[in-house]
Amino acid sequence: MTFKTVCLTLLSVIFAAFISTQLLPNPPCIKDFINLAFTSFSPSIISTLSIYNILDHHQHNHHHHHHGPKGPQSGSLICDDFPPDFPPPDTNTISNLCVDSNGCCNFTTVQSAIDAAGVFSQKRTIIWMTPGIYYEKVMVPKTWPNITLQGQGMEFTAIVWNDTANSSHGTFYSASIQVFSANFIAKNISFMNVAPIANPGDFGGQAVAMRIGGDQAAFWGCGFFGGQDTLHDDKGRHYFRDCFIQGSIDFIFGNARSLYENCQLISIANPVPVGSKTITGVVTAHGRTSATENTGFVFVNCSIGGTGRIWLGRAWKPFSRVIFAYTSMTEIISPEGWSDYNDPTRDQYCPKLSTSLLSFLLENTKIALWI
Repeated sequence: MTFKTVCLTLLSVIFAAFISTQLLPNPPCIKDFINLAFTSFSPSIISTLSIYNILDHHQHNHHHHHHGPKGPQSGSLICDDFPPDFPPPDTNTISNLCVDSNGCCNFTTVQSAIDAAGVFSQKRTIIWMTPGIYYEKVMVPKTWPNITLQGQGMEFTAIVWNDTANSSHGTFYSASIQVFSANFIAKNISFMNVAPIANPGDFGGQAVAMRIGGDQAAFWGCGFFGGQDTLHDDKGRHYFRDCFIQGSIDFIFGNARSLYENCQLISIANPVPVGSKTITGVVTAHGRTSATENTGFVFVNCSIGGTGRIWLGRAWKPFSRVIFAYTSMTEIISPEGWSDYNDPTRDQYCPKLSTSLLSFLLENTKIALWI
């Protein structure tokens, strides 16, 4: 029997113990998160992630060779099956680094690999992350451009933290990962905030998984998991393709200029009784403050589902702009669709919607392809 098989057999018990002792000071909240978020909509993600990163949690932030600790099978080494040609060799334009929490390659934490990329590097630095849960708060400074985080699938690789607006002194600072540099790319990885899910009206319970504030960023096949304010699409031009975004209230918010294509938007807002008109969740909250700002969220060929009775968006700022095109929506969307934040002046009508949408899409798609 392989070690992977053993891990699968003991998965639920090991993950519960790992979460309760390592991730959160209040174990019951992870139970709520798993029941509400993962079990309902994405069971494969949390179960598969749990196979990894529970082998040896006493990590150190320094370089390692491919000589890892021993596994549970007598005489076996965790790193014995590690691919000898991983990561790929460097080129004139690309530097490759590797992160493995068990010490099987260059670094054991994501942050240490980012720090090693160098200030104002002209080369693209690809940080290859092996499967596992990387429990750390990560920041990519403005002076660290051209970083790529390459996971092994959103079901297999995740960066996880559990800050809230209360614990971090502000919603914007609660993100599990904050990115301020230009030309950032993430592929096949999940970003999670596993703080307790905030109820509507709770003070300080906002918990961001990803804050993206750099220009010209792209996300391919990524997962974003949280409750209120999951994805802070802060500022800059961004492209999201084949992503899974999960949350409850304002779970995509900010003042960026972003295009979302083929993405799944899943609400975990509180369910409501049949016939109830209570709103329990909101997908977007855009922050455009003036008519001259060329920002907005555009969703094309996406899908919206999950639980609750929710709005597509609410006008967080006076000139909020959000467009959904060719997007399927389940009955959880309230018929009125939107909220003006109790300010009728924020109700805007765009008489040239189709022209504006086409222009917006073409320009953003060009940006994404250029990346």
